[in-house]
Amino acid sequence: MHPQAPHLWRGPRWALAVLLALLGMVGPFSIDTYLPAFPAISQALAATPVEMQQTLSAYLFAFAFMTLFHGSLSDSFGRRPVVLWGLAVFTLASLGCALAQNIGQLVAFRALQGLSAGAGIVVSRAVIRDLFPPTQAQRVMSQVTIFFGVAPAIAPMVGGWLSVHLGWHSVFWFLTGVGVLLWLANWRLLPESLPEQNRQSLHLGDLMRGYWELGTSPRFLLLALASGVPFNGMFLYVLSAPAFLGDLLGLSPTQFFWFFMTTIAGIMGGAWASGRLAGRIAPKRQIRHGFVIMLVVALLNLGANLLFKAHAAWAMWPIGIFSFGWALMVPVVTLLVLDLYPQRRGMASSLQAFVGSMANGLVAGVVAPLVMHSTVLLALASLLMMCVGLLSWIYLHHRWPEIGRTATAA
Repeated sequence: MHPQAPHLWRGPRWALAVLLALLGMVGPFSIDTYLPAFPAISQALAATPVEMQQTLSAYLFAFAFMTLFHGSLSDSFGRRPVVLWGLAVFTLASLGCALAQNIGQLVAFRALQGLSAGAGIVVSRAVIRDLFPPTQAQRVMSQVTIFFGVAPAIAPMVGGWLSVHLGWHSVFWFLTGVGVLLWLANWRLLPESLPEQNRQSLHLGDLMRGYWELGTSPRFLLLALASGVPFNGMFLYVLSAPAFLGDLLGLSPTQFFWFFMTTIAGIMGGAWASGRLAGRIAPKRQIRHGFVIMLVVALLNLGANLLFKAHAAWAMWPIGIFSFGWALMVPVVTLLVLDLYPQRRGMASSLQAFVGSMANGLVAGVVAPLVMHSTVLLALASLLMMCVGLLSWIYLHHRWPEIGRTATAA
C-alpha cells in the first residue's frame, strides 16, 4: 500500500470507483457494442461470416495476449503511464475501425484495440489495492464490480441503437469518443499509486522469474480459476442472447432489455452486498456464500429446463440470481489474488485477467455456438463452468485453509 495513500485521493471513494470502473468497462464495451452491427458491417465491407468472426477473434486473442504484460509494465513504469498509453492507443485503434475501408483493415484495427483495451481493467485492480487497506479495498472493488457489470448488458443496446440510426461507423466513432474522454479524465484525476521505490526491474530475467513464480503457484492458479471461469456461467447467456431470447424464448428484439436488466440487477445487488459484508465476515465465508448461491440456482435452472419447456416468465431469473452470487464473491477472490504477491500486484492482475480472457474466448468461440440452440445445454454448460470454479475453491480451501480466514490472510 502506498505510504501516502490517504493524500493521493481526497475525493469520495465512490468517485474513484466510478473512474476505475469506467477503465474496466473499455474491454467489454469494445466486445459487445459492435455485435448488433455485424449484418451492416458484413454488407458494407462485403465480408463473409467467417471474416466477421475474425474481427471478434482478433480482438479477443490480442486482448488475452496483452493482458499478460499490462500489469508487469505498470509494476515497472507506474500505473498512470500504462493507463494513459493504453487509452491513447485504444482511441487511435477505434478511429482506425471507424475509417476502415475493407475487412482486412477492420480486423487489424480490432486486434490493436484488443492489445490496448485490457490496460484499464488490469491496472485498475492494482490501483485499488495500492491505495486502500483490505476491508476498504473490498468495498471499492465491490463498487467497481457494480459499474463494471453493467457494461456487457448495456453495450449491445447502445451499439444496436447507434447502428440502426447512425450506421455502423458510428459505433466506432462512439468508442473513439469514449477513449478521448477517458484519457482526459484519467490524465486529470488518476493518481500514481505505485511509489518509485516499489517498482520492479523490467529486465527479461526478472520478468520471467516473476511469471514463473506466479504461473507455477497452485494457490494463484486456483484463485484465478475460481474467479474467472464462473463468470462464463452468466456470460454464456449474454453471448447467446439472440438465440436464447429470440429463438428459444420467442422474445422480440425490443424485449431483450428485460434479460439485460435482470442480469444488471443481479450483479449490482451482489456487488452491493459484497461491499456491505466487507470486514463483517471472513472472506472465505463470503466466497462460500457466493458459490452456494450459484450452485443452487444452476442446479434448479438445469432441473427446470429438463422438466419444462423454457418460458420467458421464469427462464431469465436464474441468470440474474447466478449473477448475484458471482458478484458477491468475485471482489473478495480478486483481492486474495492481488495479496498473494504484494510486490507484483500488477503482474498478478495481468495473469488473473489472462486466465479470465482465455476462458471468455473459449466460451465465445467454441462453447456458445455448440449450446446456444438448446436451453438444456445452456443450463448444463453454465453449471459445468461454475463447477470448475467451485472445485478450484474447494481444493484450495482444503489445501491452504488459512487463505481467506481474515481480510489480510493470503
